[in-house]
Amino acid sequence: MRKYKEFIGKAFAILMGLMVGCPGTSVHGAEIEIPSSFNPVGSGARALGMGGAFIAVADDATAASWNPGGLAQLRKPECSVVTSFFHRGEDISFGTNQEGNGSHSISEKDINYLSVTYPFEVADRYNMIVSLSYQHLYDFNREWQFDLNEDLGVVRYEDYWNYHQKGRLTALGLSCCARILQHLSVGFTLNLWRNGLTDNHWKQEYQAKRSGKLTNPFDDTLTDELFTEEYRRTDTYSFKGFNVNLGILWRVKRWTLGAVLKTPFKAKVEHKVHKETDSSLGKTESENYTDHDEMELPMSYGIGVVYDFSDRFSMSADVYRTEWGDYLYRDEYGKETCPISGRLISESDADPTHQIRMGAEYRFVNEEKAYLVPIRCGIFYDPAPAEGSPDDFYGFSFGLGFTKNDWFSLDIAYQYRFGRDVGKSLLEEWEFFQDVDEHTVYLSMIFYKF
Repeated sequence: MRKYKEFIGKAFAILMGLMVGCPGTSVHGAEIEIPSSFNPVGSGARALGMGGAFIAVADDATAASWNPGGLAQLRKPECSVVTSFFHRGEDISFGTNQEGNGSHSISEKDINYLSVTYPFEVADRYNMIVSLSYQHLYDFNREWQFDLNEDLGVVRYEDYWNYHQKGRLTALGLSCCARILQHLSVGFTLNLWRNGLTDNHWKQEYQAKRSGKLTNPFDDTLTDELFTEEYRRTDTYSFKGFNVNLGILWRVKRWTLGAVLKTPFKAKVEHKVHKETDSSLGKTESENYTDHDEMELPMSYGIGVVYDFSDRFSMSADVYRTEWGDYLYRDEYGKETCPISGRLISESDADPTHQIRMGAEYRFVNEEKAYLVPIRCGIFYDPAPAEGSPDDFYGFSFGLGFTKNDWFSLDIAYQYRFGRDVGKSLLEEWEFFQDVDEHTVYLSMIFYKF
């Protein structure tokens, strides 16, 4: 009987270790899950409708988010607002545990972008533009519920996991652009990321309910020990830092060339943890603590080109690279991990991603009534970072608009983005993968008089 009690005590310790090591709880502030596109992108229904190929277009109030060098194209004060609707479906699979397979979805609507832009001249020679903007960049919202079963010989258990993640990263942008030559302009955007100034926080909540039995390896005549457990954990993060977007735009006859660089930066992260464990095999445990960590976000840069076939028809293309190998999370004890997978930096191998985007716009013009109706379409390759090689995501978009000269523009766009057999870096020990389908609708309104 003494050996049996000792076995129960040891088994309880093992079970607690298993519980903490299950999906979601292995994060410990090191694995930052961004369900939406990881890649830095801009905003606006016009850009979305062109597949996001907007670096060399950048000729409206959303230019500060794509290429601040394009702001010099604005001739009048502009005020813009962009709203978004988003729906994501995820079919998740566990290769080692089929009980966890299932479909999950989440929807949200939000203000995606706000800006005020004002052009002026300096010394009657230089065209200058200043802009103040707000942009919702990264979305953290996700909900999963799944079952996981395991047979370890002496321990057999069934888990039910309930996982919620909610939050966002947003930036307040201060932009300035100048036309330094007749066909050449340069600009910058200072992005301020600070919780309280804008929304820069997210929360991960895990709840696991486990039931199972222990088999005594010392005496097979004894009855198996049945047990129940419940594990709850909440991780809350707040984020602050700043970086700069540098942009340039150059017109050469029918061609326009654009380039943008988004600088790397180090952000401070306050990480609060609350966790509880209840078990029929032992006492209830509770713990609270706060860590002051750091996150280093990588540099990204891209080039774009536009060709105007006529005054009414143009096509654009962008190539954009993000250096995900420089992305790391450092806790207050100096431990450095890769936020993509939770691995130690010394063991991580996250390659850069390369976005490729192509778009087109045709404009129906009514000169007599001073309005135009543009139609747009686009395709893109938008990979997500992962260990080894990036996860492949593809998509297409289309949109249309209505512009009343000297008054306003109204644009709407739809985008479909999908990935198959992706996310394997998230829960490698469970042979996890998922199929993702995302639907996004942007509605933009730009006012030229205010």
